Amino acid sequence: MKYAVFGDIHGNLEALDAVLERCAQEKPDKYICTGDIVGYGADPVACVDKIRALDPIIVAGNHDFAAAGILNTDFFNSYAFQAIEWTRKELPPKYLDFLGKLKLVKNINGLTVVHSTLYNPELFEYIQTNYDVQLGFSSMEGKICFIGHSHVPVSFVLQRGSFSFSTEPFLPVTADIKVISNIGSVGQPRDDNPAAAYAIYDDAEGIIWVKRIEYDVEKASAKIRKAKLPEVLAERIKYGR
Repeated sequence: MKYAVFGDIHGNLEALDAVLERCAQEKPDKYICTGDIVGYGADPVACVDKIRALDPIIVAGNHDFAAAGILNTDFFNSYAFQAIEWTRKELPPKYLDFLGKLKLVKNINGLTVVHSTLYNPELFEYIQTNYDVQLGFSSMEGKICFIGHSHVPVSFVLQRGSFSFSTEPFLPVTADIKVISNIGSVGQPRDDNPAAAYAIYDDAEGIIWVKRIEYDVEKASAKIRKAKLPEVLAERIKYGR
């Protein structure tokens, strides 16, 4: 099967539309969403609608649960907190209900999907150390795990007992490896590249390919300002930070 994989849309409709238009050209058999449909951006309702219409394999992100009132936002920075409070008011009850009922982890066809980490998915932690990577691989049921959360595309590879990482966009998934693949962010990249990120995984070819596409950043930025969300949220998407 061919999968289109993406996440961390964060209410950025312009970025999502660009990704979905490009993905449609790839003709995937199934979509995978690693969570955080909402938060930061100015179009949470439209983004939820677009994602639901795809009938994807989907998991919850921390901003999704925060908007639904499930996750405590005390540890959010002030910009994220303000955006979540705004998002919660914008979303009708049925949208909040949908976000609140998302699962933290999905396993299907040998693939695992989680927003942050497999070993503590409910805490929404980051993979930052070799120990974190080891815990991630020890928690995997299949060969590939797709994640998001950091907004930085990077793959962690386990081969013959040793860990390595790769920021290359093209990763062959050979028979002797396991992979934890962070496919970056659609709506708010943080690797100094403002282009929206997504991935295509073809299990017949055994390749994960992270791709980038430019979108109308100025339009998305203007919407954030119009919504009176924090100015930093309108600026950072221009620079991929």
